[in-house]
Amino acid sequence: MIHGALITESLRAETTLDGLALVIRRIVRSRPTDTTPNQPKVWTIVYFEADDSAAEHLASTLAGALDTPGWYADFSSASETFVVFAGRVFRYQRGDETGRAEAAAHGRSLGIPESQLDWEA
Repeated sequence: MIHGALITESLRAETTLDGLALVIRRIVRSRPTDTTPNQPKVWTIVYFEADDSAAEHLASTLAGALDTPGWYADFSSASETFVVFAGRVFRYQRGDETGRAEAAAHGRSLGIPESQLDWEA
C-alpha cells in the first residue's frame, strides 16, 4: 500500500486527474507559515492511499499535472519513496539518503523552502 499527500493548490489550472484509484484518508485545510511568493496562503492537503501497483501511474500522472515553480507531491510504499515535481520523478529505496538528497537538491533548485522539503525518507 502506498501512502501520500497532495496539496491541491499545487495542480496546474485546468488540470483533471482521471483514472486514479486513490482512497482519501484525510483532507486538511492549512495556513503554512513558510510559503513562497508563488504559493497561496491557504492549502488543501489530501492524504491518500493506493495499491502499490498504482505507484508508477500515479507518479507519471502527477509529473504531468503539477504546477511550477516550487511544487511537489510525495508518496511511499513500504520499500520505496516517490517525490514528484513537474516533469520529474525521483524514486528511491526508503532510507536511501543519497536518493533523498538528490530529490531535495532538485526542490531547492526550484526555490522550495527547506522547511517544505519534509517528506518521509
